[in-house]
Amino acid sequence: MSTGHDRTNETGDAPLATGVAFDGVLMRVGLSDGREIATPLEWFPRLRAALPEERAGWRLIGGGVGIHWDAIDEDLSVAGLLAG
Repeated sequence: MSTGHDRTNETGDAPLATGVAFDGVLMRVGLSDGREIATPLEWFPRLRAALPEERAGWRLIGGGVGIHWDAIDEDLSVAGLLAG
């Protein structure tokens, strides 16, 4: 049985990040299960202070388990984003 609190997909795997976008004061992370996480940039001081081109320089790590920004040395995990 699936509930709204499950953090895994049908195969029992945690969702992975598939993309990142910035929309005004929000960071939006697309997930492999079709969901999107939208979080305020205010929660992430390095990202908030970064230039737009630095924010755009992200890459997926661990096959989508996390996101890394080289220019600002920032790492975020999907699990951490889901936990809030």
